[in-house]
Amino acid sequence: METLEQIKSRLESALLGARFEIIPNGSPSAQRSLLVDNSRAVEAAKFLRDDPLLRLDYASNVTGIDWLDTVTKEVVKTKQLIDGVEREIEQTSEKKRPGYLEAVYHLYSMELKHGPLILRLRTQNRSNENQVPSLTPVWRGAEFQEREIYDLYGIVFDGHPDLRRLLMWDEFKDHPMRKDYADPDDYEYEPTAHDEVLEKAKRHASAEKAPHEAGLSDLA
Repeated sequence: METLEQIKSRLESALLGARFEIIPNGSPSAQRSLLVDNSRAVEAAKFLRDDPLLRLDYASNVTGIDWLDTVTKEVVKTKQLIDGVEREIEQTSEKKRPGYLEAVYHLYSMELKHGPLILRLRTQNRSNENQVPSLTPVWRGAEFQEREIYDLYGIVFDGHPDLRRLLMWDEFKDHPMRKDYADPDDYEYEPTAHDEVLEKAKRHASAEKAPHEAGLSDLA
């Protein structure tokens, strides 16, 4: 298979104006990936699937990633006159990077027996701009995996043919794979309540019972 740089270059030539970025990987595998411009993602996916040198016809795995807000500190050195003497002063500034969500696709060619190519789609943020285009119309095997990501991470896949929860029940309000997800203390839907789950349920029941009892004592 071509190098990631070659694939990126050919995509940019085929889809003029589209933005692609190679994302490094600091792990021992050093398996880099390609971040795709959401507005041209479906076109890029079709190119990767149909190009005769690539034929990436199989999405073997699609998963989600939750990136929280981060704050990085930057030290800047400046020179200032202090009591007539030029001194080097260090100033620390903080830079906040808003969090976002990602959908990551591992692509292979069953026809040419090569891969993977790792493709990334990124949301604008973790709240009201959490959409990316669905690639299910290009790789049908992504359908249930995109549904799972929608269910557990909250990424909305625009253009998905049947986007609804897959593991959690319809009335569930949260996304359990988010890094800031907090376990509830009321497990009325827990099918096999045990140990810590039972203890949390007891504390929840006691907390609900206390205000009720206080109200009855006031009436007395």
